[in-house]
Amino acid sequence: MSEGTNPWQPVCSTADLQPGQFIEFRLTVKAREPEGMPLTGFLFLDDGEPRAYLNQCPHLGIELNWMPGRFMDSDNLFLQCSTHGALFKTGTGECIAGPCQGDALTALELRKQDGQWQIRLPD
Repeated sequence: MSEGTNPWQPVCSTADLQPGQFIEFRLTVKAREPEGMPLTGFLFLDDGEPRAYLNQCPHLGIELNWMPGRFMDSDNLFLQCSTHGALFKTGTGECIAGPCQGDALTALELRKQDGQWQIRLPD
């Protein structure tokens, strides 16, 4: 994999990421559309596998969670958009139900370095 142009950004220590918890963070880069809007993301363990996504529903571009750290549906199976109830697979970000069905969340590159989880926006 080639190195992208976006910088790596520390999110949390590796010890902070625990099963069942979501780590929310603000990205150091801003959105292209609407220009300059702050971007946020979230990091979690999916059956022990770390995953990070942009906290932005593909339908309207709004944040998914309805409360801090609350991203899952009531059955704790899928990521859910709090506005229109769209459901997303945790492993791929693919929307399987709701107004953005067939779209997907934007996955963030993720790496563990120097005892920290770091993310990077895709180019």
